Amino acid sequence: MKYPEFTKQHQSLMASNLTQAVFTQLQDVVTTNGVTLNDVINSGLLNPDSDIGVYAWDTESYQDFASLFNPIISQYHEFNENTLHTTNLNPDNLNINDPDPNNKYIVSTRIRVGRNLAEMPLGPAITKAQRDEVETQTVTALTKMTGSLSGQYFALSGMSDEVKTQLINDHFLFKAGDRFFEAAGLNRDWPEGRGIYHNNDKTFLVWINEEDQLRIISMQAGGNITEVFTRLTTALTELEQHLNFSFTQRLGYISSCPTNLGTAMRASVHIKLPYLGKNMPLFKSITKTYHLQIRGIHGEHSAIEGGVYDISNRRRLGITEVECVQDLYNGVLALITQEKLLEQSLKQA
Repeated sequence: MKYPEFTKQHQSLMASNLTQAVFTQLQDVVTTNGVTLNDVINSGLLNPDSDIGVYAWDTESYQDFASLFNPIISQYHEFNENTLHTTNLNPDNLNINDPDPNNKYIVSTRIRVGRNLAEMPLGPAITKAQRDEVETQTVTALTKMTGSLSGQYFALSGMSDEVKTQLINDHFLFKAGDRFFEAAGLNRDWPEGRGIYHNNDKTFLVWINEEDQLRIISMQAGGNITEVFTRLTTALTELEQHLNFSFTQRLGYISSCPTNLGTAMRASVHIKLPYLGKNMPLFKSITKTYHLQIRGIHGEHSAIEGGVYDISNRRRLGITEVECVQDLYNGVLALITQEKLLEQSLKQA
């Protein structure tokens, strides 16, 4: 393997941190799952517009390729590599109310976490047999869910048109990943071993073997963030009785994408901000202050539609789950306050 020929288009954290010295140190490293340096950087090489540029193929990748991963993790999360990650999933520690009790601005609230099984390699390196075993173990655990979390599992393979249509209408169905996933090996054997579980109320959802082996989601219409978070933590408590998730004291919950380490949590709202949307410098300054990210409602790299934005926490590592949700609440409150001021000033003009 030769040192990559980076172009001016390669602006990822991988490209800026993979120096000749780091490359020389890592070029012959192979994890116990057979993962090489070329594997972890392939997505970033093939996609120059990648922001991060690396995927861990197994938990060992973070240790064996540490001289590449550590600076990327530190720069993205603003996290000291000698700091230990802490966890707090107690909803009683939140200091929040509904930021939009009249439902004028917030369309919906969604909090998800990624989880991977400790005994398995991550999605890019997992074999078909291992992926099927993840599905079997997870479905077995989900069938034991109780109360409002109980529901039904739908395997993507062999799914009927009727079920597929319903899941599309519910916005639950996930598709094969984009070119970034493809280059990382995350689309192999599609759609085998993948599926969707949701409760009867359609407020709790689990994607099996998408980017992470489990993507656990709590959601509902409106802005009751506490209720959404409480449902999620209840589900995690039940699942952890049956599944052993990959976790380290330094990096928290392990994910193939370094941006999802730590809490592996994305707390978000879909929110109508038509006036702020016309003043993006102000909009972005508020989200930066509260460590939030702006996206289109159809996910990363999607366009903004109808003045509705997806706002989520940017920080995940080195802070607790409660702090992630608190970031979202504080920022959303500030955004709504500013939206009201802009609306009033334009009406008075």
